[in-house]
Amino acid sequence: MDDSAQQRVQHRLALRDRWESASTIPLIIVSGLFIVSYSAYVIFVEFPPEVRAGIFVVLVLIWILFFIDYVARLIITPSGFRWAFVRKNVIDLLSVLFPLFRTFRLVSLLGRIPYFQGRSGTAVRSRVVIYAAGYAILFVYFIALATLQAERYAPGATITSFGNAVWWACVTLFTVGYGDTYPVTVLGRFWAVVLMAGGIVIIGTTSAIVVSYLSERVRRKD
Repeated sequence: MDDSAQQRVQHRLALRDRWESASTIPLIIVSGLFIVSYSAYVIFVEFPPEVRAGIFVVLVLIWILFFIDYVARLIITPSGFRWAFVRKNVIDLLSVLFPLFRTFRLVSLLGRIPYFQGRSGTAVRSRVVIYAAGYAILFVYFIALATLQAERYAPGATITSFGNAVWWACVTLFTVGYGDTYPVTVLGRFWAVVLMAGGIVIIGTTSAIVVSYLSERVRRKD
């Protein structure tokens, strides 16, 4: 690659960095708005039809913004670096394809904040703790919402309220499984499988964080 080509690559990478820097705070706000809007759409079914239609329009507009952001960053990225961009930003791609992952954009966007980009042990551990806690909370919360949406009106359903959905998600995640609430639809059981698989990752990550913290404390004491 000659000097002019390298300069063009560096220019486009710098342009993408400026785009990401400028869009971080707006996208954090939009991600928070998505969480509120989707929660209201699923939980408050008694809202008038026009209100629910307005919430649905907001959700569509948010999806459009996520789509524009991802496509713009992909186009700005030099052609030889685009596959690396896709592999590095899997959550961003999934947030465009599947509504559930749009909530996780909020956590991934926090990684763009300068404090969480440090390479010190404290910064790395803080980043892992924030990511793990954020993903775990949002994961359980939105699996509960998605399951409630799938189960609420199914014949013989036991998950018919938001409280029941959260209770079921928590006892399933921690492998307690009282059996008082359970999904009866195919989609609901699919979300149950996703929840159980995610629970393994969450518990494993938590254990790793604790071990890392204790190991560092022991080394400092020695």
